[in-house]
Amino acid sequence: MSTNLSPSPALLSEQRGAVLILTNNNPGARNALSLGFYQALPTALANAQTDPSVAVIVLTGAGDFFCSGGDLNQLKLRRTLPAAQRAETLEGLHTLIHSIRHCTKPVIAAIEGGAAGAGMSLAFACDMIVAARDAFFSIAYCKVGLTPDGGITQFLSEVLSRHLLVEFSMTGDRIGSERMYALGAINRLTEPDAALQEAIALAERLAQGPERATARIKTLCQAAYDNDAETHMLLEARYMVESQGDTESAEGINAFLEKRPARFAALRGT
Repeated sequence: MSTNLSPSPALLSEQRGAVLILTNNNPGARNALSLGFYQALPTALANAQTDPSVAVIVLTGAGDFFCSGGDLNQLKLRRTLPAAQRAETLEGLHTLIHSIRHCTKPVIAAIEGGAAGAGMSLAFACDMIVAARDAFFSIAYCKVGLTPDGGITQFLSEVLSRHLLVEFSMTGDRIGSERMYALGAINRLTEPDAALQEAIALAERLAQGPERATARIKTLCQAAYDNDAETHMLLEARYMVESQGDTESAEGINAFLEKRPARFAALRGT
C-alpha cells in the first residue's frame, strides 16, 4: 500500500494494489467543490489513465459526507457577473464530469452521508455507485432557485422514469440510498461507514479483469443510451474485432480451455 498527497491538498490520493483512491478533502464544508478539487481531479485521472499500475479508481469524500455540491457563497458572487462569465465558471464542473466519463478506467463512487447538487452529478458521472444505507441523494438546485447542471438530469434519465426525474428535480427532496437502490440507480448498499470498503472490494474484483476490454466495455455502455441499434452493433463489432486480436483474449480463452484463472493483470500496460 502506498499513500501520497496530490499537488493540491483538496484531493488526497492513496493507492492500494491496482486500486487508486481519490478523496475530495474539504470536510469542513461537507466536501463542497473547491477550486483546488476542480484543478486536481482531472489531472489525477489523466495520470491514472496512463499509469499501468492503476486498474480502477474509487472516488470518495473525506469524513462522513461524499459531496455537498457547489459553494453557495461562490454562486452568490457569480450572480454579479455577466452571463458570458457565468458560463465560463461552469466549465470547471464540466471538466470534472468529462474527466470521469472519458477516463478509460472504471471509476467507482463510494458515498457516505450524501451527495447533493453538483455532488450528485459527480457521483452519477462515475461508472458504478456504492452507498451506505443511511446516505441520501438530492438534486437540490430548485431549493435555491437554480436549475440542475453537470449532466445530472441526463444521467438520471438513463435509470428513472420521466415522472420521477421531474419530481426529484422540481422538489429537491432527499432520496434515500435504499430507494435509489430499489430503483436500480446505484449498484451496492452497505452498512454505514462501509461504503469505501465495499467500493474497494468491487474495484479489486474489476482490477483482475482485462484492461483494454474493460475500457471498450465502458465506451459501449456509455454510447448505448445515445446510439440507434444499427450504429451500436457496428461499434460492438469494431470492438469485438479489436478484442479478438488482443493478447487479452488469447489469455482469456486459453485460461478458460485450460480451466484456470485468467492472468489479465500480467498484461496490464503491454
